[in-house]
Amino acid sequence: MTLWWIGDAVLVLVVLPVVVYLLRGVLNAASSIVPSVERIAAATGSGSADLDAVPLLLTTQSQVNQTVAGVAGYGGSLDVILDDAE
Repeated sequence: MTLWWIGDAVLVLVVLPVVVYLLRGVLNAASSIVPSVERIAAATGSGSADLDAVPLLLTTQSQVNQTVAGVAGYGGSLDVILDDAE
């Protein structure tokens, strides 16, 4: 019966503090994650707001195509004018 008491004492005095120490480390690590997650959430919210203008790129692409077509027309006219000048 005394071996049981010695085993219980070892368990309470040695193993239990080690387990509590390890659990405290896990709790501290888990608590330190929360601020990082909040910063990541704020950054992704800002990034998402930046993507709201993406549909305007289709309009921009159309306008660039129209401008290039207009400039190409002027370029052809310049070739004719320069050929006539020679």
